[in-house]
Amino acid sequence: MKRPLFAALLLSLALAPFATAQQKSESSRIYEISAMLSGTFEGATPGNHLRLNLSSVTLEPGHPYDLFLSVTGTFEKNNINQRGVIRLETQGKDIYFTYIPHFNPTVTALSQDAGRFTERELTSACSFVLNPKGDGFAGNTLGSATCALAMQGAVGKWSLEVEPGMARVRNVDSGETLRWKKTEK
Repeated sequence: MKRPLFAALLLSLALAPFATAQQKSESSRIYEISAMLSGTFEGATPGNHLRLNLSSVTLEPGHPYDLFLSVTGTFEKNNINQRGVIRLETQGKDIYFTYIPHFNPTVTALSQDAGRFTERELTSACSFVLNPKGDGFAGNTLGSATCALAMQGAVGKWSLEVEPGMARVRNVDSGETLRWKKTEK
């Protein structure tokens, strides 16, 4: 009876470093994408005069990688002013990305309401999985209308690619692409 117990204990001790390494890897992956996304990005494609500001925001202690997104500027002569929260969570080796819009343009990362959402905002949220790809991460929205309410004009299936110093959003069907270059950390 003591022998199987001792064998199980020995096996768990032998495997502990591998479990810790996997947790560390998952932890560093979410930190890595959060760091890539944090900062200021300027539009880098024709007609894209949008500025993205992504800053860390603590809404819940269990979610230290939440980011507040502010999109301002013009795109093809349309004025844009959008805000919302990006929640990043680990899902195995992947990252689960959720964008929850704030339809009230006065909400900022420092507002008391930064973490409070209306029912309409919550049901408009856009979620998808980001996988490691090259030096960064990539993923696709799930369908043709899943993110249309969360992100103005995002009808269709879209892909997001993030690498150090850049972000790219592309309509999978039409090929329309928007690029941003990181200008500030």
